[in-house]
Order: sequence, then structure tokens, then C-alpha cells
Amino acid sequence: MKLSLGFSPCPNDTFIFDALIHHKIDTEGLDFEVFYDDVETLNQKALRSELDVSKLSFHAFAHLADKYALLDAGSALGFGVGPLLICKNEELVNSEKLTMENSPLWVGIPGELTTANFLLGIAFPNLRNKQVMVFSEIENALLSDSIDLGLIIHENRFTYMDKGLYKVVDLGSYWEELTGCAIPLGGIVINRKLDHDIQLKVNRLIRKSVEFAFENPTSGIGFISSHAQEMDEAVMYKHIELYVNKYSIDLGTEGRKAIDIMFNMAQEKGIIPAVTKDLYVTK
Repeated sequence: MKLSLGFSPCPNDTFIFDALIHHKIDTEGLDFEVFYDDVETLNQKALRSELDVSKLSFHAFAHLADKYALLDAGSALGFGVGPLLICKNEELVNSEKLTMENSPLWVGIPGELTTANFLLGIAFPNLRNKQVMVFSEIENALLSDSIDLGLIIHENRFTYMDKGLYKVVDLGSYWEELTGCAIPLGGIVINRKLDHDIQLKVNRLIRKSVEFAFENPTSGIGFISSHAQEMDEAVMYKHIELYVNKYSIDLGTEGRKAIDIMFNMAQEKGIIPAVTKDLYVTK
């Protein structure tokens, strides 16, 4: 049986899925047609129900829980891993323009349905002038003065200072102080139309793939590097260490609690609709 599988070309995802898609583990009769896309493209594909299994931002998943269920394996949660709001003009750090009712500032965001944008809406609800762009283009947009603020994710958190840009706020730290929980960034979801046994099998295989990667950390280096061509190898490993952890093997009670808190908070603020179905693939 072949399933369509979407994940990003970022090192954390290629690290997780290398063993699965290259049959370094027993895939129990399953094959995967792989699509490499940035997270917002994957969010949009899921809205159209194009993929059987996909990486999604948790913000997007909140709008899609009727179509997809969340797997316990493969997620990106953690401490110190959140999106950063940055700027070129240091005067904007602690500026009243950030909180004024009709802020004139324009923010480059990596997607409407990203968790990053969700957190921005909680921390700075008055920053309403938003321009959606591919996450890797945000730094250059700041440098060219196309935008005033940039909401960065992934490896850009390691490179922005080298380009003379400044941190306004770490939204991951903001979340941690607010809730005491790890920040849920993205998870792996599966189409609810698939048989329950297939859902459980896919979860099992992704867990085995992550465990294989941890046990054999250099096994997928060629594959990972091929999708991170402009990234320094040291940065690539920092990226993996930051986003792949115990929650990537299994969400566990702590991981599920963080997700539930995020969803409850977002529902109370009217950011997402009420979710009526169980979020998770149950055993």
C-alpha cells in the first residue's frame, strides 16, 4: 500500500523520516510517495485533503481536526525553540509602536496558519499588518526595508544576528512563561478516512524511524544535507538538536497537555473554532 507523505526539507524533518522513506526500517508493507514543501504549503495542501500523512503546524491542525488525527510520533515541541520576532531598526525593540491600537508596522510572517502567527496574535494582537512570505525570505525582506518586523522560524533563529538584525521578542519564551509548557510547533497528522490499523501502523513506523535516527545519527547525513544545501553543517546539527527530542518519539502526557492548553487558549480567544473530535490517534 502506498501513502502520500508530506514534510518539510528542514533538517529536523529529514532526520526523522530518513529511515522510513529509505527503508532502513521494516515498513510493514507500506510505501510512501514523498512531497517536500514548506510548512505553510503543507498546511494549504491539508486544507484540500491532498495528503494521507503530513507535517502540519498545530495552528493549521486546529482547523483540520475533523479531517486529520494527530500521531504521537514525529512532532516538534520543545523549550527554547519558539519563533522570534526580529527587526532591522533597533529602535523598534520595546517601541510603543508594537502595542499601539493601530500599529503602522508591517510584519513578514511565514504563513497565516503557522503556530508562529498564532503566538504573534496572542502576544501582539495589534500587529495586524501582515505579509505572508516563505520563511527563508523574511530576513532579506527586512534588510531591504520591505517590512518592519519579521517572524522567523527554523534555522533562521541561528543566522539573523550575523546579518545585523535584532530580536524584539522570543515568542517561545513568552509561551513558556505564560504556560510552563513546551511549545507545540508542528505535528504529524493522518487522514481519518484511512483504516485505524493503518493509522496505528504509520505511527509505529514513524516512531521506529525517529529511534533509528537517534541510534544512527550520521546515517542520513547525505540525505539531510542534500535538502539543506545553503546551511552550514554545524547549524544543521543545531537545528536537529533543537527540534527533535523525546516528544518526537512520543508526545506523552506532557506533550498532549501542551497541545491541549494551546487549543483551549486559542478557542477562548476566538483564534480557532471549537474542536469536537478527539485530536489523537487512539490505541
